[in-house]
Amino acid sequence: MGDLLNSAIEKVQNAKHAFCRFITVNDTGKNGSHQAGFYIPKCAASLLFDIPGVKGENKDKFVKVKWQDDFITDSRFIYYGQGSRNEYRITRLGKDFPFFEEEYLGGLLIIAQQSDDYYYGFVLQSDQDIDDFFAFFNLSSEKTNQLIDISQSVSLEERLDVEIQHIVSLYEDFPETRQMAKLARDIYNNIHKVTDSKICDNPDFQLLKWFDTEYSLFRSFEEKIYAPIYSKPFANCQELVKFSNAILNRRKSRAGKSLEHHLATIFSAAKLEFEEQVITEDNKKPDFIFPNGEAYHNLLFPAENLVFLGAKTTCKDRWRQVLNEANRIDIKYLFTMQQGISKNQLLEMKHEHVKLVVPESYKNSFDKECQPDIETLATFIAMVKSKQESRSTYSV
Repeated sequence: MGDLLNSAIEKVQNAKHAFCRFITVNDTGKNGSHQAGFYIPKCAASLLFDIPGVKGENKDKFVKVKWQDDFITDSRFIYYGQGSRNEYRITRLGKDFPFFEEEYLGGLLIIAQQSDDYYYGFVLQSDQDIDDFFAFFNLSSEKTNQLIDISQSVSLEERLDVEIQHIVSLYEDFPETRQMAKLARDIYNNIHKVTDSKICDNPDFQLLKWFDTEYSLFRSFEEKIYAPIYSKPFANCQELVKFSNAILNRRKSRAGKSLEHHLATIFSAAKLEFEEQVITEDNKKPDFIFPNGEAYHNLLFPAENLVFLGAKTTCKDRWRQVLNEANRIDIKYLFTMQQGISKNQLLEMKHEHVKLVVPESYKNSFDKECQPDIETLATFIAMVKSKQESRSTYSV
């Protein structure tokens, strides 16, 4: 979560009253019917006043509102009860108040009361932030424009852990690696409301979150399945070593395969054409060929439109394995979760036409001089998509 989202959640959790709703054209004034300030429905009157307004009378109070943990407005809460009016508003936000601009349409307005005359205000804009805020307080789009029931708040981490324990309870043994990866994605995506569109918006971020979730899921399976074994004394040292090796081998096997499964899911979400484990020269099997094996083996298909991607959780000692896995393709892209490979090794990879692909947040762990040659998952996908769109009229 970002700092702004975390702060908004914290302030709402500790608030006397809290409220949220989406910003509309009536707030921005873009439809020509701009009223003064934000409209607050009667059901949320206690956010503004201890005692509701009385029809036939106006009432107001002056407060300070700190917005985005950044700037403060000296604002006015007012109930209009005279004449035909019967409504509450937050006014006096200032002529330079930024959130009346059209770019904030659809943003989530959050107001949290700290004391009688001091409030916090936030506007969340990204879909991910809004979805995470909703998930934390068990909200939905239909439950906005009213007070937030703070008692419903459950951290996303807690929900994730509960769901992991539920899944583990349904199995007597480890799921197959592809199923394990899918379970982790389903758990995370359900809690965080992740769609194909969100995956494509930030594939590097989603990959790391899936990887972390699967790690937690796998560890929970380990605890359940192995606890009855390690809770009893081993007959001898050899049995202990054998048990330890079995655990380590399963961990290593799962990590490598799960990376491929998560990448394939992202490529599918991005609507890329690809094939896994295509058989090439000397019975080699690259992790991914774009667009497919048929194109690779068709010598009439332009080699420059073929893309190779290997996937290795660590590659410091194993990157050379990809050099002869697809002879038609000069540049070998290699996705890795490893960080901080030495400059000399990176230069050697470059000499052998191997280009690393890493999660965006990992790039800073590499030598600055080499960073321009390293792709992120997002830039790799964009490159493949460009190649595939440029030859869209070409028939294999």
